[in-house]
Amino acid sequence: MAHSDPDKAELRFSVDGVAMVRLLGPEDRYLSTIEAAYPNVDVHVRGNDVTLGGSADDVAAVRRLIDELQLALRTGHDLGETEVATSARMLAADSSVSPSAQLGAPILTARNKSIRAKSLGQKDYVDAIDDNTIVFGIGPAGTGKTYLAMAKAVRALQNKEVERIILTRPAVEAGERLGFLPGTLTDKIDPYLRPLYDALGEMLDPELIPKMLAAGTIEVAPLAYMRGRTLNASFVVLDEAQNTTPEQMKMFLTRLGFGSKMVITGDITQIDLPAGTSGLKLVTRVLDGIDDIHFAYLSSADVVRHSLVGRIVDAYTDYDAQKQALRQESAEAREFATRGPQRTASGRNPKRSSS
Repeated sequence: MAHSDPDKAELRFSVDGVAMVRLLGPEDRYLSTIEAAYPNVDVHVRGNDVTLGGSADDVAAVRRLIDELQLALRTGHDLGETEVATSARMLAADSSVSPSAQLGAPILTARNKSIRAKSLGQKDYVDAIDDNTIVFGIGPAGTGKTYLAMAKAVRALQNKEVERIILTRPAVEAGERLGFLPGTLTDKIDPYLRPLYDALGEMLDPELIPKMLAAGTIEVAPLAYMRGRTLNASFVVLDEAQNTTPEQMKMFLTRLGFGSKMVITGDITQIDLPAGTSGLKLVTRVLDGIDDIHFAYLSSADVVRHSLVGRIVDAYTDYDAQKQALRQESAEAREFATRGPQRTASGRNPKRSSS
């Protein structure tokens, strides 16, 4: 006589009030993310009906996750693979938390779009900006470092916490030298600052931006323009900080004035400096542990672009680690060849046992 497994469970339920394509994602990508997070649960969807099969605990966890995703959609969230994977990790760590509530508070609502943290790393980064005067956001491309910092800057300006926003980045050549680019100095540096203008255009009415730039309420300028200034009552964002020299980084940080906040963002794996030490790399050692300065490290788990970007980041991270290991082995081999086996004062090799 066959006996059913008491640890196995099957659960059927219907999803109401939410379009399934929003819940499951284009081409069922969010469903694939759920299945990857819970490989021991069989998920079958037919219309608005969902059937879960597997261990009782895992089935309950998937049901809880789907409930949270529905709640997120009903409260105005835009779901993505990152949000689904993050919600699964949060619930796995603590089933009593509500991912939709923890990640749900919007930083800024602009042009019918809510800007909010979409991963735990981003949430910690945003919270650090609230709690510290200087914050470094360090991580790979696509983790929202600059975008979230600019959203916090716009919010601070709207709340009258600061009087102006200053956005800056070093104008480091990436294939072309500034002197050979056509046009005036403004024309030459504009390509370096264009990403900042583009982000502003998503957060503010495009008609307001020229007026705010003309009034000095918003300033977008190369890092060199910061020298000799004291930046009071300002929210200052330094982008692409991995391309600063140590001297430039020190110059920038010492511009801090009263009532101001600074956010410095960069990716230490994408340094375009021709030679020398990156100011961002050095500052992580020099200022580590100083009160009111926070270093927020983002990873491929926080990438909010195409899911392939996260895998690309991981692949390059592995490659760099392997290259570093090979360099270390090569250096040790050269040192051994130069010095030879260590010997005692008597001339014997200490590693060779006596008979």
